[in-house]
Amino acid sequence: MEKKMKEVMGYAYEVRFALHDVEEESKEENLRVHSEKLAIGLALICGGMNKEGQPIRIFKNLRVCGDCHEFIKGLSKILEKVFLVRDANRFHKFENGVCSCGDYW
Repeated sequence: MEKKMKEVMGYAYEVRFALHDVEEESKEENLRVHSEKLAIGLALICGGMNKEGQPIRIFKNLRVCGDCHEFIKGLSKILEKVFLVRDANRFHKFENGVCSCGDYW
């Protein structure tokens, strides 16, 4: 998915959202393993793409970082799938590359 996102949408990790006390080389890897990205990957592997019309739901107890927000927006457009993400502040509905929060999270 990451390769497809880079090719189609020009996605690149926003390392400014990574931990500040980490070496530069590790920042991209740390962003790659954020919990919402792992949860979406697991949902897709377990048949999430086969369930037509059903969104993939993710629940978090922390805010979604900006990098993950942009990643899920792009993923919703490429996969033509709806993602519902509840973070500490609000619900986000990602559909067709747009988030319901209007990028105000």
